[in-house]
Amino acid sequence: MITRGLFVGACWQLMGLCAALGAVGQAEERAAYVLSTGKPGEVGMSPAILAGAFGYYREAVGRGDLVGVSVLVARHGKVVLHEAAGLSDKEKHVPMRTDTLFHMASNTKPVIATAVAQLVEAGRLDYPDLVRAYLPSWDNYRAGFITVDHLLSHRSGFRIGSLFLPPDEANKNLQQAVARFGEVGAEVTPGTSYSYSNPGFNTLGALIEIASDSMLEEYLDAHIYAPLGMNDSYNYQAEHFLGGKRDRLGPVYYKRDEDGEWIAGQATTLPFARGSGGMVSTTWDYALFCQMILNGGIYDGKRLLKQSSVDLMLSVKAERKGGGYGYGWMLEGEIARHSGSDGTHAWIDRQRGIIGLVFTQTPNGCPPVSRFRELVNLSIVD
Repeated sequence: MITRGLFVGACWQLMGLCAALGAVGQAEERAAYVLSTGKPGEVGMSPAILAGAFGYYREAVGRGDLVGVSVLVARHGKVVLHEAAGLSDKEKHVPMRTDTLFHMASNTKPVIATAVAQLVEAGRLDYPDLVRAYLPSWDNYRAGFITVDHLLSHRSGFRIGSLFLPPDEANKNLQQAVARFGEVGAEVTPGTSYSYSNPGFNTLGALIEIASDSMLEEYLDAHIYAPLGMNDSYNYQAEHFLGGKRDRLGPVYYKRDEDGEWIAGQATTLPFARGSGGMVSTTWDYALFCQMILNGGIYDGKRLLKQSSVDLMLSVKAERKGGGYGYGWMLEGEIARHSGSDGTHAWIDRQRGIIGLVFTQTPNGCPPVSRFRELVNLSIVD
């Protein structure tokens, strides 16, 4: 079992310190807020409208549209709404709480993109790098021209519809599993079109392992979770101990029975951590990560990324329906967002200085996300 605070993190922390010192001279740095609880009025927001916004979720839970929900809204570093409603486990009657653990699914992808950016800054990877330089099985006419940039922006040309290739028993670890993608390769010319690809981000997870010479969860823990104080964040795999907190992780409710009651299901588990999903976290922990991004790569005096790296991640690399895609983030103007197929949603509003999180484990319910976001914006009175 991987332990926190591994010695390998010391070298990377030194790298982060050097980056921070080099960034001191940057002319216009965003305000580097540290999250703390506060009142809406402190950051120019209406408590009544925020209460009304959460009311939509209380009603959704009451109608049975969702089993449970945990929400968090922060502005300028002040957490002004952090509430939970419903249940995390309806069979055991466990109430949803603000520290409930969630299967984050594709909300893992912004974290993976951050790790790649760190390794680019360290000179271990580069965005134009051909994947075949790290995975020899990709050195063929089908996969040989796919780059790290293509994977991050979903322009690899992959059209593989599953997380990994069957049979499952052939995928003994992450690097072995993604090596098999090389034989399939791109179905369309890399770099020419956007198509959301879980295999692409699983490949990025393997590249992180190769470039850092550490296992994926070990790297993420040492260079993202631990520096940010994300003490409730892990990368889920079969039989994961989750730091003794498994009782805080409820099931996912994918479907209803014939009486309309939600049925507990099992989230995807594999014998190894992956890059397309698998993260387990809480609303508070993921808000720490989002605040670091909103701050321009720094949090509580620790620089995890250069401002320029964050700007690159949040710039459009591919056009998609409803907006664009950068590196690990869906982009809509000044809003960067991502969701997860197990029912989580997160957004960062750079113009308004807002972080919004809505976490459920009812992915096929009817969450009023759009109305919630509208009311959060309407609550701004300054």
